[in-house]
Amino acid sequence: MPTTGAQALILGAGFSAAAAIAHLVCIVLGAPAYRFMGAGEKMARAVEVGKFKPTLVTLFISGVLAVWAVYALGGAGVIGALPFTGLVLPAICAVYLGRALAFPWLKPAFPGNSPTFWWVSSGICLVIGLVHLYGVIALWHTL
Repeated sequence: MPTTGAQALILGAGFSAAAAIAHLVCIVLGAPAYRFMGAGEKMARAVEVGKFKPTLVTLFISGVLAVWAVYALGGAGVIGALPFTGLVLPAICAVYLGRALAFPWLKPAFPGNSPTFWWVSSGICLVIGLVHLYGVIALWHTL
């Protein structure tokens, strides 16, 4: 049975993987999914007219989230050790928590995103960041 720290990182990996998949689903479903997820009308319209930038941005975000899921699994000992895990996992925590807490300052840079998007996505990032943080603290001696 994995330790609670490992369980936290496994849960965090699942959250990051689910977020990566949710981003891929937006690409598949198109503009309505971008609207539903709160990405903003500008992004949804760009998808509707066939611009490639929304797809690239979304693929990039999905890829980063997938890599983070793999690092969390590595830190939990589910897969083999990955390079720089002791640096990468705290950085992942910092990005999730930073994204959660910095949304009031990020909002002006993305005026098309809905208030619901900011509150829901920031809440999700806060939960994922705290789950990762617990795992990192609990397993720090092994990272």
